[in-house]
Amino acid sequence: MIDLQALRSLVAIERHGSVVAAADVLGFTPSAISQQVKKLERTLDAELLERQGRGVILTERGRLLVAEGGPLLRELERVTTLLESPVLAKRKLRVIAFSTAMRGLVAPALARYQSSGAHHAPLETQLRSVEPEAAVDQVARGDADLAVVHNWSSIPLAIPAGVRAEVLGVDEADVVLSVNHRLAARPSVDRSELIGEPWAATPSGAICNEALMRLFADLGVVPRVVAEDPEFATLISLASAGVAIALVPRLGRGPLGPSVVARPLRDAAQRRTIQVVYRESMANSPAVKELAGILREVFAQTPGLASEGSSADPADLPAPSVPSAPRP
Repeated sequence: MIDLQALRSLVAIERHGSVVAAADVLGFTPSAISQQVKKLERTLDAELLERQGRGVILTERGRLLVAEGGPLLRELERVTTLLESPVLAKRKLRVIAFSTAMRGLVAPALARYQSSGAHHAPLETQLRSVEPEAAVDQVARGDADLAVVHNWSSIPLAIPAGVRAEVLGVDEADVVLSVNHRLAARPSVDRSELIGEPWAATPSGAICNEALMRLFADLGVVPRVVAEDPEFATLISLASAGVAIALVPRLGRGPLGPSVVARPLRDAAQRRTIQVVYRESMANSPAVKELAGILREVFAQTPGLASEGSSADPADLPAPSVPSAPRP
């Protein structure tokens, strides 16, 4: 009989490239992972790993076992989920999300989940901030159970087979300006008015940075980025100081101070679809169902966002209230 935990360990080694990395993902010591694989080798009377330099690689039989055994583990997960009792189910989820969703959606959703009487057992979560493409990949591999991701209209996010994506709604990004900026008094701005402006942006390679880079593509212009930082709060501070302007989504932005204003783009609204993703095999998990439902509720109740099924055009939704300061 094949030990399922040993099989999971071998699959993790193949996915992550080393015994140490597999141990880190599964929560075991490297020694324990090695012992599990050796036990599996004795059971099958076959070598599954071989040394290569300082690391290991899977043998031909090891690769065959992973190719055939991986789908079996996913099917077992699905069957186990179907048999979960709503009362006795083990409520443990590995939840990942991009940073602003962690702040603006996941945190309030978990607070509501724990205080709700709708569930019968507390939910134990492991939370990590992960960019959307990596998050989808981790859910597909089984390294996370549920993820909140964003999908910019200009940068499609691929959802692989075996992963389900539910749309929560639409988030729009506004241009954040100092109240002393020449365009601050406008209710909205056109891209042509922003050509040549200095920009503060997320680091090169980040999806939000890529969305900004594509913003002026049809105008034959590349934004002039003078500052980079992964935190939107920093970008807003730079805009407040008059150093640069920034493209900042509404989700997780929070109230802005009196020294900045947020203005939508009139001629090319920058929207991103917010989705919750999980494996098809987890679709009937009570914990996944409840948390996804609460995430949907939180999104619908967040000012400035258009929830799924809403008749409102995101462009018509008000940005979070921003007090206007008079020009000096």
